[in-house]
Amino acid sequence: MDALRIGMLGFGTVGRGVADLLLTHQELLSHRAGMPLRLVRIATRNPEKDRGLSLGGVEVTGNVNRVVEAKDLDVVVELIGGIIPTRDLVSRSMENGKHVITANKALIAEFGTELFAMAHSRGVQLNFEAAVAGAVPVIKALRESLAGNRIDLIYGILNGTCNYILTEMREKGLPFQHVLADAQEKGFAEADPSFDIDGIDAAHKLAILSAIAFGTHLDFSRINKEGIRQVSSVDIAWASEMGYRIKLLALARLQDGLLELSVRPVMVPDRSMVAAVEGVFNAVFVHGDFAGTTMFHGRGAGERPTASAVVADLIDLARDLRVGSRKRVPSLSVPVHHLCNLPIQNASQRQGSFYLRLAVIDRPGVLAEITSILTKYSISLSAIHQKGQSHVDAVPLVMVTHETTEARIGVAMDEIERLDSVLEPPYMIRIEAQLA
Repeated sequence: MDALRIGMLGFGTVGRGVADLLLTHQELLSHRAGMPLRLVRIATRNPEKDRGLSLGGVEVTGNVNRVVEAKDLDVVVELIGGIIPTRDLVSRSMENGKHVITANKALIAEFGTELFAMAHSRGVQLNFEAAVAGAVPVIKALRESLAGNRIDLIYGILNGTCNYILTEMREKGLPFQHVLADAQEKGFAEADPSFDIDGIDAAHKLAILSAIAFGTHLDFSRINKEGIRQVSSVDIAWASEMGYRIKLLALARLQDGLLELSVRPVMVPDRSMVAAVEGVFNAVFVHGDFAGTTMFHGRGAGERPTASAVVADLIDLARDLRVGSRKRVPSLSVPVHHLCNLPIQNASQRQGSFYLRLAVIDRPGVLAEITSILTKYSISLSAIHQKGQSHVDAVPLVMVTHETTEARIGVAMDEIERLDSVLEPPYMIRIEAQLA
């Protein structure tokens, strides 16, 4: 093979970055891959649009079949995103004997097991380093550098949009909606931000990481997902006062044969390393039985960081092809037919301490009503705070529990919400005090 011939689907922000990197570093990439990486063709909905790049002899077409069915390409780089039509395009590309590189976390999280099995049967590679945390090389680290460890815990900040919003709320004391609008104006959040702020994006990435770490089938549906819409400036302020920061944390923990999978806002100690991950940055922490805790930190999205990961996958592919290797490292660390289904821990049985925020009428006896319900469910408190006003008729009441189960907290909160003195639904945030 004289060169790795590349076709690309999609020419948006990341596609432009990939093309720019391939064209800018041609000689460097050729030396590292052992052969030239030649961008031959790009399929995009708007082939006439000026991307500000000198593409030379690269063909830009509006016909995806010029990439998917072409005989003069070795690999397809899929950068369209989403499930439709990308699932079909990736499948057809592999059926036509082409390797595939993708940055599509939704596609891998929801249909990865099926696609990896197809790749194996067709004798092609499906690589996806760019699907999780952009330029942060955590997938390669899990599959290779930490391959000798039993992994029992992965957690981290996997969505830069949410991390930016929570950082701005804490540093500037601004409400959620105000910071969200600012993030949209700056391009950190989409016009419809639901995918990010409801935890879907982070959950897709967690599904991929947990499958690699624990050798399980990819199953996005098993992840407990909660976003940041309900986090208020009151919560941010109290977290700071108590020595915590609020983060949207993706967490996969294997304990006693049960797998906990969650994406949710949590409070972490403000002196912890995970608390120090601010702004649009991502970080992943992995705990292995021999390696201990390792941390991977960097930019998790954007044109250049994501392009860096895509091209790294292309280099890996070229190296394998140059020496005649089919695929040295399985996509999910183990062959697809060796994947297992670990039982998921019932969310209600998870134990921990919790921050509770209520809006209550400021009158005698209210606190006694609430604490009597908590006592009924054997929930003890380590702290109670009450000051300031949330609106004219109510004051915020903040409590921190000792360790208990989410099941007890849940039934207690349902009963407390029915009290006449409680004016808003109670809000609960788990405290993760033992993280690095």
